[in-house]
Amino acid sequence: MDKAENADKSAPHNTAETTGMKRGLTSYGDQGFSLFLRKAFIKGAGYTDQALDRPVIGIVNTGSGFNACHGNMPQLVEAVKRGVMLAGGLPIDFPTISIHESFSSPTSMYLRNLMSMDTEEMIRAQPMDAVVLIGGCDKTVPAQLMGAASAGMPAIQLVTGAMLTGSHRSERVGACTDCRRYWGKFRANEIDQQEIDDVNNQLVASVGTCSVMGTASTMACIAEALGMTVPGGATPPAVTADRIRVAEQTGTTAVKLASERLTIDRILTPKAFENAMRVLLAIGGSTNAIVHLSAIAGRLGHTIDLDTLDRMGKETPVLLDLKPTGQHYMEDFHKAGGVATLLRELKPLLHLDALTVSGQTLGEQIEASGAGFKQDVVRSFAQPIYPQGGLAVLRGNLAPGGAIIKQSAADAKLMEHEGRAVVFENVEDLIARVDDDALDVNADDVLVLKNIGPVGAPGMPEAGYIPIPRKLARAGVKDMVRISDGRMSGTAFGTIVLHVTPEAAVGGALAYVRNGDRIRLSVVNREIALLVSDDELQRRAQATPIKRPTAERGYRKLFLQTVTQADEGVDFDFLRAASLQKDKPD
Repeated sequence: MDKAENADKSAPHNTAETTGMKRGLTSYGDQGFSLFLRKAFIKGAGYTDQALDRPVIGIVNTGSGFNACHGNMPQLVEAVKRGVMLAGGLPIDFPTISIHESFSSPTSMYLRNLMSMDTEEMIRAQPMDAVVLIGGCDKTVPAQLMGAASAGMPAIQLVTGAMLTGSHRSERVGACTDCRRYWGKFRANEIDQQEIDDVNNQLVASVGTCSVMGTASTMACIAEALGMTVPGGATPPAVTADRIRVAEQTGTTAVKLASERLTIDRILTPKAFENAMRVLLAIGGSTNAIVHLSAIAGRLGHTIDLDTLDRMGKETPVLLDLKPTGQHYMEDFHKAGGVATLLRELKPLLHLDALTVSGQTLGEQIEASGAGFKQDVVRSFAQPIYPQGGLAVLRGNLAPGGAIIKQSAADAKLMEHEGRAVVFENVEDLIARVDDDALDVNADDVLVLKNIGPVGAPGMPEAGYIPIPRKLARAGVKDMVRISDGRMSGTAFGTIVLHVTPEAAVGGALAYVRNGDRIRLSVVNREIALLVSDDELQRRAQATPIKRPTAERGYRKLFLQTVTQADEGVDFDFLRAASLQKDKPD
């Protein structure tokens, strides 16, 4: 983890003269008039001078009819407001973009940076002394942390919380690991249309984020590990009184952050990011989290080193028995004591002096959480779910910039494998051919999907969870080695190599893989290798030069021109800290 000086000097700074309604006054050439006008308009909402003299706490409201993960937003906003007022602050909520994984085309990742920009600029533009970030669904929490990190304001994260589990024919089910498991059964003709319709009604039993260790749950746990939530803020389910109490406490803590001017850069330090990486490995968390952590860190001039992550993984076992790596659900993790229970086990590996939004160090928070109690969701080091961390970093001629495999959710028999490549050029090609009975494929082959990276898709969709070809699924094949430059949901499972860097669309070696090439995967050696000579790869590159995708206008043009690769967080290059921005040729 490298620390570089953040050269962005435009972030707002609290002073005694610029607090509350006096912050960031709109310029009319007369500051007195600017404040007079601002107070006149806000008084139209019924505020008194006494209320307007208090510290202002902004509350980011990401409620949306298209986002059931945020369906408890009204209750959370009201509870935060109550906490703010109990502590003597003035709460004011404001809307920003809301992103839901299943309702974002072409992918929610495509819109994450836009949401971060919206969050950053609304924090900068509006008068507030601290901000409460309320998010939940996959990309919303990282987008908010990215935006808040760039804005430089005292900030605290509140996650919406996980949904409750449902029941299908007496079996407990929850989104979205069980979504994929049952859909796999349906594709293999193991269940009929009536049953898949029945289970569809039970997979999402309430509002809230996925009930397994998908990206939303992973980012919730990481936010707590980073010190950005109140203690215990990650795990209370969305529809519980515990979640509402966490929201109230978040509002109260936000006022304290404002009074102490505890800015986000003092929380999100290199030590905090290393703590987050430890927790990510120990929970068997989503591969997406590496991309998000890289993006958040990059806003502050830090970098996430993949080799450091891999080294940590060899000494940090998976301790959390939660789907898709284990068997339990998020509500069980909460009943087992939540992240505090995990942190107690990880204590020897953590930076205990890292500061949190509570004003305490992480070590002090762990001590304050007590001695713990008997439970079976978080394991001890002596009895891990998986002996190493959930993620492993692969390198080789196919991925010189690195690739990721979620080894804790892979088939042990396939983690040392060599096979013939069966290549799909893009998602459209995959859709057209993967279920064709004429497809030349067998269970020992390696499925390769190109052009679903940050630029190629665009937006790096979660299409890396390549479906097993239907004829093989019907024959009982449950897993195959699959490789792509895209992502997969944290709820997914299988022997899947992701985030191949550089991606095919910018000329990475993946672009030149052909049907019939041999590919070797060796997780023990951390290798992903295309068994083709360098000379042959060079000939292929010369014969088929890559033309980077472009767009004529709008957000897509901005995205394609400025998005970085997976190892740099798929952020826009100009949004990273100035010290990390690379000079472009004229």
